[in-house]
Amino acid sequence: MTEEQKLLEKLRRVEALFAGTDADGERDAAAAAAQRLRDRLAELRRQDPPVEYKFTLADLWSRRLFTALLRRYGIEPFRYSGQRHTTVMAIVPRIFVDETLWPEYTQLNDVLRTYLDQVTTRAISEGIFGDVTEARERPALGTPG
Repeated sequence: MTEEQKLLEKLRRVEALFAGTDADGERDAAAAAAQRLRDRLAELRRQDPPVEYKFTLADLWSRRLFTALLRRYGIEPFRYSGQRHTTVMAIVPRIFVDETLWPEYTQLNDVLRTYLDQVTTRAISEGIFGDVTEARERPALGTPG
C-alpha cells in the first residue's frame, strides 16, 4: 500500500467515524455516509436555524480541506469583498458546526498535516540535506549568557 493509499484510508476512517458507520471506506459506503450527514444537516437546519460563521484558516491546505467539507455537505463557502484569503464564511446551524463539521475538520486536518510534514521532511532530507532538525536557539545579542 502506498503512502497516498494509507492517507486516503485514514481519511475514510475519520469520515466513517463522523457518519456513524463501520464500513471500511468503499466508495458506496462513503457516499452513503456523506448522504447521511447531509440528511442530518437538513434536519438540524429545521431545528436550529443557520447562522453566519467566520472561519480563519491559516494555510492553503487547511482552507482547501475546510471548503471541500462545506461543499460536500451542500454548504456554500464564501468571502466578502475585502476579506482576507484566510477567511471562509459559511451559513450553517451552530449544532452542526459544534458536533460534526469542526470536529471532523480538525481530525482530518491533523491527518493531512502529519502526512504533509512527513512528505516534506523526507523530500528535504533526501533531496537537499539530511539534517532537517530545527535551528538551535541562542541568547539574544546583548544579553548575558
